[in-house]
Amino acid sequence: MDVDEIISQSSFSMLKGKVDGRILKALTSMGLEKPTRIQAEVLPHLLQGKDLIGAAKTGSGKTLAFLIPVVDTLIKLGWSAKSGTGCVILSPTRELALQTFDVLKKLLVQINLSHCLIVGGEKRAKDVIKLKKGANIIVSTPGRLLDHLQGTENFNCDKLKCLVLDEADKLLEAGFKKHITGIINLLPTKRQTVLFSATMGENVKNLASLAMRTDPVIISVTDNKMSTVSGLQQGYYICPVEKRISWLYKMLKKSKKLKVMVFFSSCKSVDFHYEFFGEHCKANVLSIHGQQSQARRKEAYHSFIEAQNGVLFCTDVAARGLDIPSVDWIVQYDPPSDPKEYIHRVGRTARGLNNKGNAVILLRPEEKNFIEFLQKEKVFLDKYSFGDPPDEVQEMLENLIASNGVMKTLARKAYLSFLRCYKTHPLKKIFDINSLDLKLAAKAFGFLEQPHVDFRILFIKIMLYYRLIESVLCK
Repeated sequence: MDVDEIISQSSFSMLKGKVDGRILKALTSMGLEKPTRIQAEVLPHLLQGKDLIGAAKTGSGKTLAFLIPVVDTLIKLGWSAKSGTGCVILSPTRELALQTFDVLKKLLVQINLSHCLIVGGEKRAKDVIKLKKGANIIVSTPGRLLDHLQGTENFNCDKLKCLVLDEADKLLEAGFKKHITGIINLLPTKRQTVLFSATMGENVKNLASLAMRTDPVIISVTDNKMSTVSGLQQGYYICPVEKRISWLYKMLKKSKKLKVMVFFSSCKSVDFHYEFFGEHCKANVLSIHGQQSQARRKEAYHSFIEAQNGVLFCTDVAARGLDIPSVDWIVQYDPPSDPKEYIHRVGRTARGLNNKGNAVILLRPEEKNFIEFLQKEKVFLDKYSFGDPPDEVQEMLENLIASNGVMKTLARKAYLSFLRCYKTHPLKKIFDINSLDLKLAAKAFGFLEQPHVDFRILFIKIMLYYRLIESVLCK
């Protein structure tokens, strides 16, 4: 019997007597009977307290793979409120931390282990109150946790038993290496360390060697033939830049009864399209991006989770790890920065066991070489045909921009942000701003006349933008 057959015949009930019964009851109440492959392969090692590096595609069930042994370990150690912090889980984004925390709460329904969420965007004083009460399990973003470890009186992790680094590749991409290094230096060396990542590059391996004091178990369940899950149907649609917003209108109109996520390259573009489709097209739209308040992001995230249908406009802040139920379509309206980001975007659908989903990326005719580029990364797309988009939507947008000052300002900011992202795209041979007709691109934002663009000023704004993002991420 091979590994796949063994896993197909396994169930969580087989852990009876090996993990606390209340954990198994919680899994049953969550509707979970069978472990995913990553869960089945890592649980035996983590339950023995071993350090582990796990590599698996997004949507494979990594969250429960580390939460089950974390909770069971603290129960077996007789952990209580007076015992202090026993586990820290680090996530790259506030949304992923919130999602992990929500799963943890479900797991602890009948278990008396204190737990708290510590992320940027919330008032620091609220964090201090939580930490002073005592938290056995902390889910946090790195910058905020390091801030408290260095500056909050009577808070430390001297008794820590387990450190989890979730989405390690994204932690590094987000510039958190120095924060993680600072955190590790303040933690006891005698602990279990668990690292999960969708990709396993040299940076992730270096982080593992920094964080782990023993030779870790390495588990990889990635498919060498394909980089995305088998239940995903994915394709591309070739669309001239000036027809994009009409195409999106048609796509969303056809998908009224479905759940759709639409990815944009900038926060300004999300704001503009959210306002146009939500207020003027009366579409059922929510939005999430990194420049929104934490309260608004949290509300939109929970609303979309609970929704049976609707649309979420977002940036790549929503591309990593978020487990949103029953997403039918992923639309990549703007191109991702690289194949890894493409994979993480489409990973928001077709999640878990036996799930299916659809994805489409919108490309200009000049960008078609991106398809071949993806093929080299083992991502294979079909060519989709959606028919001609309706012209009346473009006319409606142009009339709106001409008569509505608020929308005109939003459109101009979105247009300049679109150019900024395009000009700085890493794949310049494919996404070449010199091949982009700026007047036609402006038409996609409702302008009959192209707004003036000073590329020297645009370059300065690019530099200021990246400094702003860096400062936000470090909080």
